[in-house]
Amino acid sequence: MLILGKLLLGPLLLTQAKRLRQTALRLPEAAGPRSGMEFPALQPRLVAEPLRVLVVGDSSAAGVGVEHQEQALAQPLARQLAARTGHPVAWQLVAQSGVNSLEALDLLTRHEIGPATVLVVALGVNDVTSQMSPQRYVANLRLLCERLMAQAGVEHIVFSGLPPMHLLPVAPQPLRWYLGRYARKLDRALRDWIDAEAALRYCSLQWALPHEMAIDRFHPGHGQYAQWARMSAEIIESEFLRHQPVTESV
Repeated sequence: MLILGKLLLGPLLLTQAKRLRQTALRLPEAAGPRSGMEFPALQPRLVAEPLRVLVVGDSSAAGVGVEHQEQALAQPLARQLAARTGHPVAWQLVAQSGVNSLEALDLLTRHEIGPATVLVVALGVNDVTSQMSPQRYVANLRLLCERLMAQAGVEHIVFSGLPPMHLLPVAPQPLRWYLGRYARKLDRALRDWIDAEAALRYCSLQWALPHEMAIDRFHPGHGQYAQWARMSAEIIESEFLRHQPVTESV
């Protein structure tokens, strides 16, 4: 169905995609630091070694759609984890607008990556727009994970799923339909891979609604970023941290 649609609608889809790139409102990445430490409100007498979290991704991970990293994904995620666990959380963000899963591998080589126990990945929308095959998409993500497990000591990984691109208000029909179908295809491949790997978890973004998006009608708005951070923190805390002993030092 998708291949047939691409064949029949190809010229129109290309025209609409070109016009969308020319007319879309371009918002900057969120300002603010790309690393830091978040502390629980009430410090225990014995202070634990910090949980180290690395967020890697595209424009959504970079906070496009909000003004500051305090309103985006990585820093609120660290804050949520500090509140949930009662322990400090060191966080680092490596993200850039426009990158797909292949380009994210190159992005990692241009940054100094600190140690991290938990990795959160937000990649896929640009794989849809660049027509990355599901097999290549998963292969790129696998390589990214293997590299960061070896380089940074990552043990646990949460992948953010593809957003509901079939509802994307900035895209006209039938381009919106096509992007949505392709996004579902990549998301299904991602979930199938995650289901087969013990160290991986999936965070759905299918709840995101168009009227809650940023003013460009493409990126998450304030409330969506907050929800995304809460959901990711809940997955990390419940799936990875709840039954692990905490190392403490005076």
